[in-house]
Amino acid sequence: MKCIEKFTELYKRDPEVVFCPYRVCPVGAHSDYQLGRITGLTIDKGIHIAYSPKTSGIVELWSLNFEKRAQWHVTNVPEQKQNDWADYLRGATEALGRKYPLRTGICGVIEGSLPIGGLSSSAAVIIAFLSALCKVNGITLTPHEMIMTALSAENDYVGVAVGKMDQSCEVYGKKDHLLYLDTLDDSHELIPANPAMKPYKIAIFFSGIERTLAGSKLNMRVDECRSAAYALKAFAGMEYGKFNETCLRQVPYEVYLKYKDQLPKSWMRRAEHWYTEFIRVQNAAKAWREGDIETFGKLSFESGRSSIYNWETGSPELKALYEIMTHTDGIYGGRFSGAGFKGCCMALVDPGFAQSIEEKVTREYLNVFPDMKGKFSVHFCESADGVKL
Repeated sequence: MKCIEKFTELYKRDPEVVFCPYRVCPVGAHSDYQLGRITGLTIDKGIHIAYSPKTSGIVELWSLNFEKRAQWHVTNVPEQKQNDWADYLRGATEALGRKYPLRTGICGVIEGSLPIGGLSSSAAVIIAFLSALCKVNGITLTPHEMIMTALSAENDYVGVAVGKMDQSCEVYGKKDHLLYLDTLDDSHELIPANPAMKPYKIAIFFSGIERTLAGSKLNMRVDECRSAAYALKAFAGMEYGKFNETCLRQVPYEVYLKYKDQLPKSWMRRAEHWYTEFIRVQNAAKAWREGDIETFGKLSFESGRSSIYNWETGSPELKALYEIMTHTDGIYGGRFSGAGFKGCCMALVDPGFAQSIEEKVTREYLNVFPDMKGKFSVHFCESADGVKL
């Protein structure tokens, strides 16, 4: 791995290596930050960190994706984010240090095995980093502690209103199993692939455009959902509570159906996506359990269409990829991966069609966006286990 080569070049010794996989969410997008249900699969691509301890307490990190080195002390994290790639890891250090005494830092080199955008790279790098920082400080986190510490880094330090889908997938994930998670109470099930299920691979189609959640419209969408929930409570005479603690999971579907036409159109569309996605997730878990990958794929396509028309997300590039996927033989289903403002699309595909899928999607996409030649890429992945804590 390149991170090992770079580490030995810089530090003249052999490192330890930690790995955290990326995740895809076939059905359940934009649900977790309103305490909905999600499905997730971890894949055999992700973040590697080659590292060793620093007894001085200094954290010194290099990334193969970015030029600038990052450095801070485990007991003196900058109070404000520095607006660079390492903010997620500063936030992770601060969140872990609030609960456990930190004395030892690390020096390390970070390597991502796929381009950035849409696969939860921020959560993966946080969890990989936390795993390393915990090990050198003799700290053992439970899976739930790891998820919530990583989530705090994004919510509280970086300021992105993500939910815990990414972290949960990467911690709980298991090869050939679908994670079915309720983010209301963190109850989850790992549903094994039915022996009768047709073979599948996970395809990743990178649009060629990377993105950052912090600079996207994600936070605005979260506030629109809260506004819809708050208004629906008012229309129905329900208890209010605090606005920033309000979510659509607190409002029964029947209340939404009764009062949805009184909502501003944009709020209604966001709520429509959330409620219908809740139903799709339940149906998707049932289809996976029964080995019906065709129905599961159709639900993923429906999720993608709702993201376009109700959640109103998707760059022109991702919308084009989605439409190409819907009429490509061998693709069971798919959607945007991640927030859907840039990044990539994911799909569940029949491995026997892999070559024709790559050729057709590449040809049709580059016909529309010829300037993405050399940036657009296709990757076929297997499901994988989550991080080993």
